[in-house]
Amino acid sequence: MLFSCSGISLSAQERKIEFKNVLTEGRKDELVELDRSFVEKRLGKKVSQFGVKLTGRGAPETLQYDDLNEDGEWDKLVFLLSMKAKETLVLSLRDNGGDDIIIVNKAHVRQKRKLADDSFGPSLSLDSMAAGQPNTDFSKSKLPPYLTEGPAWENDKVGFRIYMDVRNIKDIWGKTTSEMVLDKVGEDPSVIYHHLAPWGMDILAVGKSLGAGSLALSVPVAGKADTLVRLGGVNMGKMIYRKIADGPVRAVFQLEYPEWNVLGDGKLTSITEQVSIWGGQYFYESKVFVKNAPKGSAVVTGMVNLKSTKSVDLSVDKAKVLYTFAQQSENKDNLGMAVLTDKKELVSFGQTPNALSDILNTYTVKLKLPVASKGAGFRYYSCWERSDPRFVTEDGFREYLNTQARSYSSPILIK
Repeated sequence: MLFSCSGISLSAQERKIEFKNVLTEGRKDELVELDRSFVEKRLGKKVSQFGVKLTGRGAPETLQYDDLNEDGEWDKLVFLLSMKAKETLVLSLRDNGGDDIIIVNKAHVRQKRKLADDSFGPSLSLDSMAAGQPNTDFSKSKLPPYLTEGPAWENDKVGFRIYMDVRNIKDIWGKTTSEMVLDKVGEDPSVIYHHLAPWGMDILAVGKSLGAGSLALSVPVAGKADTLVRLGGVNMGKMIYRKIADGPVRAVFQLEYPEWNVLGDGKLTSITEQVSIWGGQYFYESKVFVKNAPKGSAVVTGMVNLKSTKSVDLSVDKAKVLYTFAQQSENKDNLGMAVLTDKKELVSFGQTPNALSDILNTYTVKLKLPVASKGAGFRYYSCWERSDPRFVTEDGFREYLNTQARSYSSPILIK
């Protein structure tokens, strides 16, 4: 879970921060987020970029300063923290004093466009796709207009991408390296990323499903059962990509759909999805913001079930989890996938038909339609056996999910 601390009034002399793990098990690479106001109150002064350092046993090596509200000034200090069971860490917050900054790159997001010479340009901070962008016909073109067909994001464990065209489906990169590789994968059309390479491979077949956490709306239609409408197709309208933060600790970006004609009746809905990924974890986190949705709608996400025969749901503390585990990777080995969300946000788990529908072969997770200021949140997990020996068996994968759910439900206490 993302851990935040704000709004605390302290004397300028108090420069210690206490972190407490309330769980009877350890935590590894938990993301901690401190508000700038909290940091500056502890130091008793304004601080600039790279202006502070945390020291002491268990202190993080790498700090990141994020400008999430995009006003040109950092507003969040983020880092990864590992803790033992029931451990309390007391770290000192001080001026950096010109020390060298340690950078260990554990997260990255990129969007690259193809150039006239069939190379790909630099990673873009802002990009857009016009309505109705068709998917690439590789029988006519060796390379797509965007590297690997759209934005890709990764950490030191796993990677994802989304097709920036009318399909708008998320996919998975299985990784066997901690290096950031997605700036290069897909540049050479003679190297097929569906085949296992030293870094990993594209491990998921998505078909006409919701793939790896793609979005839809469940919309009531008079006289019919609720209709499930994919965020895609010709009615999706334009798509805007916006990079917000790009490592080294976490990467954050937004996908904006301001003109979605959900039911084809000319009434437009706006959806913004903010996606985050940080080091050490096998998931990305999504927050979905919706405006002007049809009355009675609900947000729906899900996972493809082309190669699985069952889904399993878990209820752990404040979290609900839906998962599959099978030989469902394109390498024909074990892959566990899951969606984790807060019990308060969940409406129901379900399943689409496998024929005669726009969305097929999907285990679905229906979430309450969020208010404008609070996004509907979920985490999407991809746990490939070649990435971690815990995922060779379903028991190992399920225990990992239970641990994740407990950690999500009981965040690190900060004071």
